[in-house]
Amino acid sequence: MSNDEIFAAAYREHYWAVSRYVARRLEGRAGEVEEVVAEVFTVAWRRRADLPPSPLPWLYGVARNCLANAVRGHGRRRRLVDRLGNDDTAHGRHIAMGPEADTPGAWVHEALSRLSAADQEVLRLTAWEELGVDEVAVALGCGSRAAAMRLHRARRRLRTEIDRMAPERAKADAHSVGGPDDD
Repeated sequence: MSNDEIFAAAYREHYWAVSRYVARRLEGRAGEVEEVVAEVFTVAWRRRADLPPSPLPWLYGVARNCLANAVRGHGRRRRLVDRLGNDDTAHGRHIAMGPEADTPGAWVHEALSRLSAADQEVLRLTAWEELGVDEVAVALGCGSRAAAMRLHRARRRLRTEIDRMAPERAKADAHSVGGPDDD
């Protein structure tokens, strides 16, 4: 099989997985997803001779780098818009959260958001992308032992955040259901 055929097979087989990977990390910025995915597969095309036999973890690694570039670019554009005084708050437009904003399990995402970007990524690779430790190592560009240790530490830190949030959640739940004075 030629490199072109190997690339075409990887594209057909993994396009949607890479798209979901990118979309989950660009929460609320759906317009950028296709652009980042296109960049991922552009890199894969240029490096099609380097595609490994199981390309998905490698593609996730490429996607991480493309996402980092997109996030930096978004930050630069946002700072420019802010300097120009053309942001939503300057024009009195504010986004109000609707009742659906309190989604079930939102506290898990809150706990995850309190972790470092590296911890979030290793947890997402295992939970969202369902990668094993060896595949996580490929995606992160490190050895299997390092990936296993990163995962172990990230899980421990997530557990700590969840435990730290437990009193906050209990208090919020008591207020939303009605406290002992609600007769």
